[in-house]
Amino acid sequence: MRKKNNTLNTIKVILVLVVIFLIMALATVYAYLRQRVEMNPSGTVGNTGGNLNNGGFFCEYDGTVYFANAYDGDSIYAMTPSEDNIRKLNSAQTRNILAAGKYLYYFQVGVSGETGLGGVRVPRSFNRCELNGDHAISIVRDVVITGQLVDNYLYLLAGKDTSVFYKIKIDRTDQVQLADYAVNPACAVNGTIYYNGTQNDHYLYALNTANDSSSVVWEGNLWYPLVDGDYVYYLDVANNYRLCRYSLSQDTVEVMTNDRIDFFNVGHGYIYYQTSGNNPQLCFMYTDGTGQTVVADGVYNDINLTSQYVYFHKYNEPGTLYHSPLGAGYSEYFTGAQTAAQ
Repeated sequence: MRKKNNTLNTIKVILVLVVIFLIMALATVYAYLRQRVEMNPSGTVGNTGGNLNNGGFFCEYDGTVYFANAYDGDSIYAMTPSEDNIRKLNSAQTRNILAAGKYLYYFQVGVSGETGLGGVRVPRSFNRCELNGDHAISIVRDVVITGQLVDNYLYLLAGKDTSVFYKIKIDRTDQVQLADYAVNPACAVNGTIYYNGTQNDHYLYALNTANDSSSVVWEGNLWYPLVDGDYVYYLDVANNYRLCRYSLSQDTVEVMTNDRIDFFNVGHGYIYYQTSGNNPQLCFMYTDGTGQTVVADGVYNDINLTSQYVYFHKYNEPGTLYHSPLGAGYSEYFTGAQTAAQ
């Protein structure tokens, strides 16, 4: 009888050890899968150049708009393009939002209020998290001025006193410095980053991300180039920062407005722009230059576009957010975001 009991006890011990082994193996596999970063298909771009040049506070991806809610300290929220189902994802104070595949990428301006293992408590870091806001990790701990995602690399302009331009793979490997001066990676189209010179000229340059080689596209005098189809929209440095466009195929220039422009964005058939001077206004026109319309009097910045709305902040009025349906000649407070933050 005693021998039988000993045998049963041995079997129980073996079963317990097998169960423990299986649990440990499953935990190891789960941890590996959690850490393994899923790569993006060729042609991936994280956000529009116009949004990134305006702070990158909004990013539309795969039927969802991700945004920094000014009514909640610029925490990351999500909603539909028609502004339904507004919900909070995490508490990181955010700008420069990018989205692709399974992940969001963003520059965290300050310390996160998140707690637990999912929280990132590193001030001023460029992070990656899942699309639902969970499992945030720091990719780099630099002060990122502007960042763009092209395929599986983040192209980052970083620096405080001096600028450095580099790329790093989304799994935090293969970091390569590309320039020790300012290169704005915001405008990316079909694997090419278009940017203006900042050293000896303000020409239009193209960076081929396949081999990271740069070449001159056009010897203009421009700032903040945005490519939309055949045209490059830009601020004309030599002529009081008026808004112009350059045809890549025809090698011609058109003046869109002679007003001095502080900020602009292009997308979905519209150009939204902020004029300067004695009577500053937020306006829009169609991308062919017709239909100029005033949206709001005053000075506004951070002009971000989605497929249905334009969003912006009033200059020197923190903690508020305005919106307007694309093509509408009026604006109002984005009360849906305010309500969601309460």
